Amino acid sequence: MAQTIITTLFFPLSLGIIMLGMGLSLTIDDFKRIAIYPKAVAVGIFNQIIILPIIAFIILMLFPQQTPELAVGIMIIAACPGGPSSNLISHISKGDTALSITLTFLSSIIIIITLPLIVNFSLQHFIKQEGFVPLPVFDTSLKVLLFTMVPVAIGMLIKTKAPSLSLKLDKPFKILSGIVLVAVIATAIIKDKKNVIESFEQIGPVALLLNILTLLIAYYSSRMMKLNIAQSKTIAIEGGIQNATLGITVAAAFLHNSAMTVAPAIYGLIMFTSAGFIIGGSNISFKKK
Repeated sequence: MAQTIITTLFFPLSLGIIMLGMGLSLTIDDFKRIAIYPKAVAVGIFNQIIILPIIAFIILMLFPQQTPELAVGIMIIAACPGGPSSNLISHISKGDTALSITLTFLSSIIIIITLPLIVNFSLQHFIKQEGFVPLPVFDTSLKVLLFTMVPVAIGMLIKTKAPSLSLKLDKPFKILSGIVLVAVIATAIIKDKKNVIESFEQIGPVALLLNILTLLIAYYSSRMMKLNIAQSKTIAIEGGIQNATLGITVAAAFLHNSAMTVAPAIYGLIMFTSAGFIIGGSNISFKKK
């Protein structure tokens, strides 16, 4: 796909805005929670970084009719960290918001290393018959760091050095982040509208199954580890709500392949649908108590 202002500027800039908004809500205490809740953090990260890509790969093996680009797109979204919107969803769903913020931030750091490795494995496995150009691991890690952790660090610096300004910016940035996320998914769909419509029948069930299985496995594995319901719900949300903006950016701006943006965009639509059910179910349960 030829590079355009959308792929080279809009997607990376959108990702930066979302991650800056996340940084505005982070404090040093979020790092301390790793030591305070080590089991909950370990279970959450294991589900996010290890289990999710494995589930995605197994599903793709069971449904081999996808084009190589769609299969790689699913693996890209599975390699992404939890999306910042998961923090809001966790809060509304009566989950553990503090744990959600910690998991989102920690997974966003870890994928700087894991994302290029998983994407390269996927490219080699699914596109080997047509030839593939692997992502340079160091350069990709550097780009992910630049587009994710640098904006987060700026947000945290603002919160530390100018708390009153951070307080004023926090709510507007949360709203802006939501608008930007919708805009990114919509842009990816509109930009490759014909391919999205044709691909939905293929990849839609795979994306839905991935989302449902991730939510269920993350929740019940957390309960098996004796975590409370709020923590288990949060870990499930963190596993099921991915950073779709990063996934679309990796496909469009790093791999320059619009066909690979289709799966992250479709997954983005599906994950917010499931989030609506989680929020609705949580609020109904809460009212009954």
